[in-house]
Amino acid sequence: MRRKPKVTRSRSAEWIALAGVAFLVLVAALVWNLGYEGPLGLHPYEIDGVSYAPHGATGYDEEGTASWYGAPFHGRPAANGTIYDQEAFTAAHKTLPLGTEVRVTNLENGRSALLRITDRGPFVDGRIIDVSRRAARRLGFLGDGLARVRVRALVSPLQSAARE
Repeated sequence: MRRKPKVTRSRSAEWIALAGVAFLVLVAALVWNLGYEGPLGLHPYEIDGVSYAPHGATGYDEEGTASWYGAPFHGRPAANGTIYDQEAFTAAHKTLPLGTEVRVTNLENGRSALLRITDRGPFVDGRIIDVSRRAARRLGFLGDGLARVRVRALVSPLQSAARE
């Protein structure tokens, strides 16, 4: 009669599995704290003692200052649960529903880009949107860091849900 070989796991494999579980718990906690609530992302949240209440995107059209964010956040979880990619056409907004598509136009040079809201921010006074590094390059303000822009909501997950 043949014996089955005994399967042994090394201590390092156990530590790797434990680290993986700890990482998943950490990601879940970060996503929860940043206000993710399903694809709509309408869960109120608080940052640095300031409360934010996401709302519908219908008719949203605003002018203000944009900034961009890249390397420190690249590869980290965004508020919508995806991993932030600084080379994607995405943006962060404090109150638009996650998943909203916006047109951002640089008012200084006329360049525009279509972006999807995947994250929350910017949490700096006077700024209305944070765009990805790639979007800042397309909009022509990568070197400057800031630009005067117009942000218009085009399509929101709320509009899609209302049609169904």
